[in-house]
Amino acid sequence: MSLLSSILSRLSLPKTLEAKSSKSLESSASVQAQLPESLNNQNLIAKATKQIKRHEGFVSNAYKDSLGYLTIGYGRLIDKSKGGGISETEAEYLLANDVNGVYEALNRSIPSFKRLNDARQGVLLNMAFQMGVHGLLQFKSTLNLIELGDYDAAAENMLKSLWASQTPNRAKEMATQMRTGQWQSG
Repeated sequence: MSLLSSILSRLSLPKTLEAKSSKSLESSASVQAQLPESLNNQNLIAKATKQIKRHEGFVSNAYKDSLGYLTIGYGRLIDKSKGGGISETEAEYLLANDVNGVYEALNRSIPSFKRLNDARQGVLLNMAFQMGVHGLLQFKSTLNLIELGDYDAAAENMLKSLWASQTPNRAKEMATQMRTGQWQSG
């Protein structure tokens, strides 16, 4: 699903648009008139976006723009002092991309990952999201215990780590989930 489709699916559309699926509307003009103005001007938006991308250039990390404000991507202001930032919907989109990327990396990096049940895969995914896949791979004895199916010992090992002392509540929850093979709701 495209980002635009995802955003549109979350919009609260007028009842007349919702009714389109159950009965035909008399004219498409009535539908068009109720759409957000930017959707009625897709050609303009597409051309302006292409031009803005060319002028701004893409930077994948936070940087200070010509006025010294934190910016990212194609000139997206994220400097809190100037009202910048991202919406929760945008953060969820980024999170979904990140989680999917970590999941794919775990599939490539840990041969036994696919054999674990969902809850135990979730533990490794959660840990790798927090500390990076490379950081998770440093848990060699824990990963070996998981490979052997000794989930109790793996959970105990997790709780003896520096990670557990830095984020104790998260570590306790993840250790319980590893031990039981059941999702924890916290």
